[in-house]
Amino acid sequence: MIIARKSEVESLMAAAFEQSRPQIVGNDYLVMGVAERKDWRESKKGEMSQGETIERMLVFKDVLNFELAPGGWYRDD
Repeated sequence: MIIARKSEVESLMAAAFEQSRPQIVGNDYLVMGVAERKDWRESKKGEMSQGETIERMLVFKDVLNFELAPGGWYRDD
């Protein structure tokens, strides 16, 4: 399981792309999965096509959104 706050993901993306591709910062995005470090490095260097990168990606099965609820007692409705 991977848990990340949206604000953390967005700040990492902004830092990664603000120099190389500033036009994509602030746009909508979809997190599909994760990649092995070796595959990610090859992709960053341009040694792997986008299609091959996607084929090697470990795609998430589910996406869960959590919202914090203030502590205390709640009635069953």
